[in-house]
This record gives sequence, C-alpha cells and structure tokens, in this order.
Amino acid sequence: MSNPPDPKKPNGQPEYELDGDAPGSLPEQPAAEGDATPAAAPDAASLAAQLKQVTAEKDELRSSLIRLQADFSNYRKRIDRERHDDYRRATGRMIEEVLPVLDAFERALAAHGDPDYEDYRKGFELIYRQLWDTLARHGLERIEAQGKPFDPHLHQAIERVESADHEDGTVLEVLQQGYRLKERVLRPAAVRVAVHPAQPAEEPSSRAHKRVNGAD
Repeated sequence: MSNPPDPKKPNGQPEYELDGDAPGSLPEQPAAEGDATPAAAPDAASLAAQLKQVTAEKDELRSSLIRLQADFSNYRKRIDRERHDDYRRATGRMIEEVLPVLDAFERALAAHGDPDYEDYRKGFELIYRQLWDTLARHGLERIEAQGKPFDPHLHQAIERVESADHEDGTVLEVLQQGYRLKERVLRPAAVRVAVHPAQPAEEPSSRAHKRVNGAD
C-alpha cells in the first residue's frame, strides 16, 4: 500500500533544494553601485596647489610667447633695414660710376655755341634729360651751392677769392656739381668761396699820430 502524500507538499510535487540550479530559485542580484566604497576626495589644499601650478605654467608660457613675438618682430625689422641699406649702398655705387657721364654731358652742352651745332645740342639735351630723370627717380639730388654759405659737409673749396661785395664764406661759383643720394653725399660740390680782403696793417707813425690827436 502506497504512502500518502506529504501534506506540506501539495499535489505530491517532489521536493527540491533551494540552490541556483533549482527551478523557481531567485537569481543572485549584483551589488548596487552605490554600495561600493567611495574613493577619498582630494582636499582643498591639494586642489589649490594644483591650480597655482597650472596658473604659473600658463603665465610662463604666455611670457615666453610674448618674448618670441617681440624677438621675431625685431628680427624682421632688422632684416628689412639691412636689406634697405644694402639697396641704397648698391644704388649709390652705381650712381657714383655714372656721375662722370653726367659731367661729360654738361661739358658738351656748355662748350658749343655755334648755331650749326644746335641740332646736335638738342639731341644731347634729350639724352641728358632722360639720364637725369632716371637717376632722380632713384633719389639722386644736386647739392645747392651757388650763392649759398659754404658748408664743409656739402661743399669742397677749390679756391678762395677775395671779395668785398659778398659775405665771407659765400659760394661764388660751382666748378663741379655735387650730388647726394637721399641723405648720403656721393660727391661734394667743388666751389670757389668768397673771403673778405685782409685789412692793411697800419704804420707805427700813423698809430702814434692818432694817439697824439686823441690826447689833444
């Protein structure tokens, strides 16, 4: 005769142990994130030190950038200035070599007063003007000398002429034109300069006569 069913197990269902493989068992739940132990937060002093270090590094980089920009600007200005000076020196050397050509043209134009030479003169004048205009575009200028006070930086005194009609040191005549390129004198003007005549020395008897008359 069969055993009666256990009243604690309805419908005679078999008994199961409560383990993970058993049907109807509850699965294990993962631990909640909030259950993990939180890491220790950095204190305020540590954050302040880090901020101070980052700020100092930023200021140093900024200062370095400003210095580099200033150095580059100065370098660029120096290169531009040197390039400009080199150009002026090269132009000055070239024009100095051409100055004798200008002198030759001026002498040729001043030498002939013959009417038969007039057609040739016009041709010379045209070529001379073209040459002068080309040099003037590069900055060539004549040095003003005629009637001006003698300036040793601009004029070269070839001869001194006594003259009571002009102030002492006045340029009477230009013997050769002077030229300058911008502020640089390529060649001073060769000139004649006026000097006042020397006063004749008085004779001793004349000076004694003046003293006697003054005493009277």
